[in-house]
Amino acid sequence: MSNLYGDYNQKIDYVFKVVLIGDSAVGKTQLLARFSRNQFNVDSKATIGVEFQTKTLIIDNKTVKAQIWDTAGQERYRAVTSAYYRGAVGAMLVYDMTKRQSFDHMARWLEELRGHADANIVIMLIGNKCDLGTLRAVPTEDAQEFAQRENLFFMETSALESTNVETAFLTILTEIYRLISKKTLTANDDADPAGSSGLLKGTKIIVPNQDVNALEKKGGCCG
Repeated sequence: MSNLYGDYNQKIDYVFKVVLIGDSAVGKTQLLARFSRNQFNVDSKATIGVEFQTKTLIIDNKTVKAQIWDTAGQERYRAVTSAYYRGAVGAMLVYDMTKRQSFDHMARWLEELRGHADANIVIMLIGNKCDLGTLRAVPTEDAQEFAQRENLFFMETSALESTNVETAFLTILTEIYRLISKKTLTANDDADPAGSSGLLKGTKIIVPNQDVNALEKKGGCCG
């Protein structure tokens, strides 16, 4: 893992904003603390308003700064946090797998997210507190079915035991990178249709002072 996280002096190639959303007390702040600082605070208090942490990592030899926003789950703060969806390229919908109600609210959170965020946002459903298996109130199959229906990634995590936390964040960040780098490549192709990228598409090259027809018959001209 030594080459996964970037040096702070490196040039940043991408900044990805990811928002954590879901009901209060499902463990959003703990997931963020575990990923960004590898910490877990037993006495964690409810988040007031919005706070964010950053972590720099390397994806495909590019330096990516992940800017993870922790959005307060209390209903009275939702009007404040709706503005923070803007500019987000990723979102984690977090529920507590020991509290059925927090899972039942996922559809509403998802609706709000899609109402404020970019249409291409990458979304992952997170069932947190999987260390409390004996208290499970949300069957894995229910969450998988919801994720599949809504076209979401899905993972169960434990911020306490650090289970799947890093994997979940790396999965969503890698997918964001894949989509954005693909979009950049397409934009470059559109901007330079006859340039070097055009050569990869089989552009015909005319060689000066050559009999082009003879070359074509030999298969030496057309890409």
